Amino acid sequence: MARIRFPKRYLIVLLTFICTNVCYVERMGFSIAYTFVADAIGVDQSSKGVILSAFYYGYVLSQVPGGWAAQRLGGRRVLLLSFVLWSLTCALVPVDPNRVVLLVIARLLVGVAQGFIFPSIHTVLSQWVPPHERSRSVSLTMSGMYLGAAGGMLLLPSLVKFKGPRAVFLLEAALGALWSFLWFRYASDPPRSDNPKAAAAGFGEPFIPVSVFKDNKGAVQRIKVQNGVSSIQAPKIPWKKIIFNLPIWAIVVNNFTFHYALYVLMNWLPTYFELGLNLSLQDMGSSKMLPYLNMVIFSNVGGVVARSSHNKKDLICD
Repeated sequence: MARIRFPKRYLIVLLTFICTNVCYVERMGFSIAYTFVADAIGVDQSSKGVILSAFYYGYVLSQVPGGWAAQRLGGRRVLLLSFVLWSLTCALVPVDPNRVVLLVIARLLVGVAQGFIFPSIHTVLSQWVPPHERSRSVSLTMSGMYLGAAGGMLLLPSLVKFKGPRAVFLLEAALGALWSFLWFRYASDPPRSDNPKAAAAGFGEPFIPVSVFKDNKGAVQRIKVQNGVSSIQAPKIPWKKIIFNLPIWAIVVNNFTFHYALYVLMNWLPTYFELGLNLSLQDMGSSKMLPYLNMVIFSNVGGVVARSSHNKKDLICD
């Protein structure tokens, strides 16, 4: 039988989808496991907030360095290293609410490591996925976050109940190790191509590709590519225009408000169910995962709609 050809970029997108899934299993899992042990010994809500928020201090500090490292060192390598780092942290750190300093340091370290993941994913996708597929590919990859949160909310409370909170950390470490192996085994940098169209589209380029741009006079400039290398320097990034661009700030504000609400939901929903509504997560069934399942569905719908709202344009190249 002839082998069915499966484009490598599809495999890369699938692996990044699993990557975001595992990351959010970890985030949801820590919230569930820590809430269980903290409530059992009567830790006050303020102290719980310190531990639950420590992750995000490390996470926000490593976003920009993560983007820089992914472009300089390669998104594939940075993604693998960050995954191995947070997986080892989960495997080694005990769940003990009385060891506040250790937990804060561990959560900061996990936050820093995971802060490199999403810039690396975007770098990898920009290299592997052609422009007309990127909105759908990014939507699919990002929907893994919500599927991971949904799966974590559905399955991990029972794991905590029957095997203890430590089992959640070991499961997260095992998932991280498994994904790291798959990424190491099957992921690769995109092959450099002698085809000018493929090279101009960015396949195999170490940076986010620029195939067509306008010069200072507004004239369209074309990049002539020979053997995968452009003959001119890419234009400088117009930081001033970016900083004072209102649509960009609209995206920033939208991203901040959405993720602020999402992270509050992920961190405090277990506490709200247990203490506010006096409901056991183990007894709520699948209803507790409905918000995240809706996100999975509509994030992918949004990717398809976003793509279909624009006409396809051919790349301009020599």
